[in-house]
Amino acid sequence: MGTYYLPRNVKGEGRILFIFTAKSFIYAIVGAGIGYIFELIFSIFKLNLVGYIIMAVLALIGFSIGTFKMPDMQGLEITRKTGGEKIDDVIIRAIKFKQKSNKIYIYKGDETNDK
Repeated sequence: MGTYYLPRNVKGEGRILFIFTAKSFIYAIVGAGIGYIFELIFSIFKLNLVGYIIMAVLALIGFSIGTFKMPDMQGLEITRKTGGEKIDDVIIRAIKFKQKSNKIYIYKGDETNDK
């Protein structure tokens, strides 16, 4: 008698608190850390509530960068080219592109006459 593979749903097993993946949790913590700096600045002026709101918004932005993918809309050039890719991958690629002084190398194929 042979053994058979039984498929099972493993989508939720790598998640923290049911909504966070490890990557989205790290991005949310980094966003909240940046927001904490703003909270310290606003606490000097006795505006703690504004600082907490900014911290929550930045944590939400970090969570969405780590979780969602770029939409595939044909109307905008950037979404047409990067549709379906993770947002953090697109941001990292854009930063690397800017560091290389916007150089694009194009391969034109085999242009030699080796006959």
